Amino acid sequence: MTSGLLLAAALLLSSFASAQQKPSSSSSSSSSSSMSSPADDTDRQPMPARPRISQPEATGSAVTLETSESLFDLATALNACGYDSDLEASAPIRKQVRDEITQALASGSAAARDHRDALCAYIRDHTLNDPGQNIAQYISLSLYLNPPPQLTPSAGETELPPDATQVVNILPLLRSFSEDVNLHALWITHRNDYEDLVKLVHDPMTKAILNTNIYLKMPVSSYDGRRFMVLLEPMLAPATTNARIYGNDYIVVVSPSGSPLGQVHMDQIRHTYLHYMVEPLVYARASAMDRLLPLLKTVQDAPLDFNYKSDVAALITECLIKAIEAHTMDVGVPKPQRPTQIRQRADMIAYDANVAAWEKEAEVVRKKQVDLNMRQGYVLAGYFYDKLGQMERDGVSLREDIAEMVYGMDVDREVHAARQIAFLPEGSNDFVKRAPRQLKGMDLAEMKLMKGDTAGAEEMADDALKANPNDARANYLAGRIELIHGDPNAAMEHLNKTLTLTKDPRTLAWTHIYLGRLYDIARNPDNPDQEHPERPKAIAEYKAALAVRDAQPDTRDAAEKGLKEPFLLPKRTQPNEDDEPLDPRGKAEKEAYRPSPQR
Repeated sequence: MTSGLLLAAALLLSSFASAQQKPSSSSSSSSSSSMSSPADDTDRQPMPARPRISQPEATGSAVTLETSESLFDLATALNACGYDSDLEASAPIRKQVRDEITQALASGSAAARDHRDALCAYIRDHTLNDPGQNIAQYISLSLYLNPPPQLTPSAGETELPPDATQVVNILPLLRSFSEDVNLHALWITHRNDYEDLVKLVHDPMTKAILNTNIYLKMPVSSYDGRRFMVLLEPMLAPATTNARIYGNDYIVVVSPSGSPLGQVHMDQIRHTYLHYMVEPLVYARASAMDRLLPLLKTVQDAPLDFNYKSDVAALITECLIKAIEAHTMDVGVPKPQRPTQIRQRADMIAYDANVAAWEKEAEVVRKKQVDLNMRQGYVLAGYFYDKLGQMERDGVSLREDIAEMVYGMDVDREVHAARQIAFLPEGSNDFVKRAPRQLKGMDLAEMKLMKGDTAGAEEMADDALKANPNDARANYLAGRIELIHGDPNAAMEHLNKTLTLTKDPRTLAWTHIYLGRLYDIARNPDNPDQEHPERPKAIAEYKAALAVRDAQPDTRDAAEKGLKEPFLLPKRTQPNEDDEPLDPRGKAEKEAYRPSPQR
């Protein structure tokens, strides 16, 4: 039925895709230092469920500086097998441990050396061309290990980060090596050395995090289920920082330098912390992301990771973080210090003049950084930089201002500006890695539907309903699939049942809107202006959607529009290729009946 297909496209494309966009972590701890954490984000959408990393949680604190014995074991094994990267710049403890391992093997049994050789052979066989990725795979694995002596995965193999699964079979060899050289005894012996390094890093890290909170005007609170964790491991190269975002866990693995002792890449720690602060604010506004999709088309030739070319929320987040970093960067020129004593008015006038001159010079440096960011592909860095400047002048927090930044963006203007940027041939490498979410159940079914695999989604919905006819999400999915099949009566049955089963405000709101639209299109197609007896029912559904108060503007706008005028199926048009919205999911052109963009 043609009208059924038109209706399905209209309903799905005007609502559900935008409603679904959401974002996508160590072992026994020897020393831990906690700090203030960002406040709960009451607007934040729940993060995808993933197995938590093995590092114990510090009670009452979401931001910690820790060490990990499992990470120590893996890093020491790498060192025993020729991992010499940045050795001369490392803290002295790295050479000490390496020497002790060498002595233990020399005085030990031939079997111990055989075990070491087997371990090293495994590492050689799994060497990657990219040295950073080569070490990263072992770091990812260490985050999901039970503490020694078990050294076993704390999650199922299918739930481990993809790079960790490539080297998971090292664990039996690692356990033998650990027992042969008594790595646990080495860990205990050098525990005080590790804690001394933690103390050296603690104060600078605390200062960086608190300064970030102050700039963003974000209050602090206790642990809210998300964690930002810095793991210190001196057996790794100090030149390299590894950062991970695994579900609700944000982890940075750093190694302190030897000179000056204890120095780490604080800018990279802070960059990951900004992800921890900013991501919940951006992803809570996933409903606004669809209207920003045209921006993805402007960065397809930019030197960016694929993630930023295919996920508009990720692009928005990184552009905002780049802008924050530009505003708070060290410009290389010391800011004038206020005089301790002001004896006459001329002293204050001179100080103000010096500050004004410094601000002008600093702004030139910051603008150059923003321009570089934009030429690297972060096309909204300039837009957010200007917005943050206004935020500073208004004295409001990022939490208060971000809605206007995202919803108030003139997308056409920013698309035009982005098309004028001459991108550099090479960009910056993103050291923050994210474990992809492993979709299951109705999450997987929803993704199948969004990708156009209606049959696959329908099969999963049917299976779920056979197992539990009162599965709210399965009913909601089945109702939308029946719209695609042109069966409004069956769709209405499942949608009405969804209303009795779900408590999720967003699902409730859109279910009412779907029902209202179903009633609206039931009018005589040959005379659509004729008043139809189902219109009062449609109005009641739109009012019910508003009463749900799901706090999202797309539902409110759709319901208010439905109250003003009956929903009409969009007419098919042939859009200009340049104006056609980019579809990063690679679906077929099923969006030919796309309704007007929601504002």
